[in-house]
Amino acid sequence: MKDTAKHQGLRNQLVNVLQDKGITDKNVLEAIKKIPRHLFLESSFAEYAYQDMAFPIGAGQTISQPYTVAFQSQLLEIQKDHKILEIGTGSGYQTAVLFMMGAKVFSVERQNELFKKTYSFLPKLGIRPKLLTFGDGYKGLPGFAPFDSIIVTAGAPFIPKPLMAQLKIGGRLVIPLGEDVQIMTLLIRKNETQFEKHELGEFRFVPLLEDKN
Repeated sequence: MKDTAKHQGLRNQLVNVLQDKGITDKNVLEAIKKIPRHLFLESSFAEYAYQDMAFPIGAGQTISQPYTVAFQSQLLEIQKDHKILEIGTGSGYQTAVLFMMGAKVFSVERQNELFKKTYSFLPKLGIRPKLLTFGDGYKGLPGFAPFDSIIVTAGAPFIPKPLMAQLKIGGRLVIPLGEDVQIMTLLIRKNETQFEKHELGEFRFVPLLEDKN
């Protein structure tokens, strides 16, 4: 598990690329600067880890491109000790970014193969989410609600009602909505019944699947 000066140099370059693309949140950029993304990839892709690209990670899932991770993370407006629910742990890279930003991360993964791999891998990097669990992301984690923010890292055909219910008043839900191409959607909870909706451009994600595998 090597992380070299060369890797650090590549991360610095990646941060410059993200800034050029409009990422301004210093906490997001600092997290991306620190996290060894090459260790989250299969060895055949590791040399490309600091290009702004998505890669397959097994079980039909991908590690999102760094810009997407940074864009979603920036939308959450994370403060230290915020409780964040992440739907779709995947490789754990987004989890690591949230953790490095000072959030208390509760993450749900529905692919058992990925869950087991990430569950054992993250602690080796000193990344310790509050909870990493195998389950159905559509249901969220009602036992730990409410959350300051919720991030969904897979394309969803609609916004699951349980997730809306688990958001604090003033909280932010970031979710890519749509079938083939997704519109990044931000919901801000105004009160018990009202949400403010913002649509923030097109992205491509793997689909958010119901139930567990």
